[in-house]
Amino acid sequence: MRVNYTIVFVSDMARSVSFYRDVLGFPLKYETPEWSEFATDGATLALHRSDGSEPDDLAAQSESAGQCRPGFQVGNLEEFHRKMLEQSVPCFQAPTDVFGAKLAQYVDPDGLVFSVGEEA
Repeated sequence: MRVNYTIVFVSDMARSVSFYRDVLGFPLKYETPEWSEFATDGATLALHRSDGSEPDDLAAQSESAGQCRPGFQVGNLEEFHRKMLEQSVPCFQAPTDVFGAKLAQYVDPDGLVFSVGEEA
């Protein structure tokens, strides 16, 4: 069995498509006002419009039961980190060695924390 897709619920599809495509660099595969998908090397990353409100407390929602944290991989985490800071993407955790791997965490426009690791 393998992971087939991950859905990220978003409050503003255009803003989120722009973030995942233009800031993070995922190639857009399909876009509608309700559902968008990105072409990735693995499982599909999909955005689904939600009427839910944005979280008030990032720290509280980031590790509570029922939450999910997508993880991505890049070739050079320090370069990626620099680009994220240049584009004012909130950094939840700067690049750090964790369990033998380099990992950083950032926050998308709706407050979802996502992890980015460096390819070994």
